[in-house]
Amino acid sequence: MILQGKRLLITGVITKESIAFGVAERAQREGAEVLLTSFGRVRRLTERAAARLPQPVDVLELDINVEEDLKGLTESLRERWGAVDGVLHAIAYAPEDALGGRFMTAPAQSAIQAFQTSAFSLKALAEALLPLMGSGASIVGLDFDATVAWPIYDWMGVAKAALESVCRYLARDLGPSGIRVNLVSAGPLGTVAARGIPGFDQLASLWGAQAPLGWDTSDPSPVADAVCMLMSDYARGISGEIVHVDGGFHAIGAALATS
Repeated sequence: MILQGKRLLITGVITKESIAFGVAERAQREGAEVLLTSFGRVRRLTERAAARLPQPVDVLELDINVEEDLKGLTESLRERWGAVDGVLHAIAYAPEDALGGRFMTAPAQSAIQAFQTSAFSLKALAEALLPLMGSGASIVGLDFDATVAWPIYDWMGVAKAALESVCRYLARDLGPSGIRVNLVSAGPLGTVAARGIPGFDQLASLWGAQAPLGWDTSDPSPVADAVCMLMSDYARGISGEIVHVDGGFHAIGAALATS
């Protein structure tokens, strides 16, 4: 029960297959109290998934790019909990014309949208929750290795590189308050969002063939376990870190993928 008594906000749950759902489920089993966020037409799907958790939870309104939603989130959490011990940032989006091999033709506005939603949003979420977070609190974001240029990933890959930099700067600025900021760089998983990326299956097949530990694209539990560890006091000395949970692919994958 490494999260006993902790109050965790989980973003990014769409369906039961979402990585964030796996995190919420594991966090509850480890003793945490959990709330989810969603917005718009997706909210009904999130609420359906929330009802399938070991302990059904409420879903709060949050469009990460709407200032009023961020302010409302702060007030809602202050009324419900008074304080927040951890948050999972599982938010990413790039327009279709910024993915799938269209790096050179993507318009500036699509690249900007990918950056705002996928990278700047980590800072926006941290800023909204900062008044409620004390020493020992943890912010964890979901990442995808941005050290190389992947096929099809294009401007989302650029946004993930920005996310990694935002993580480091947040770790610098929030560390004096005792707040940790880390990322989990996950191997590809067959979520709703991932399946929306053109050519995802082709990219994911590399992991199954080349990850030293193997990789199951249908099993988010290794990623969920790592997130919960980073949320726990066991990770009290870790900040500004990118933890790879990808079956070891990151250590050798780039070389094999291009051979």
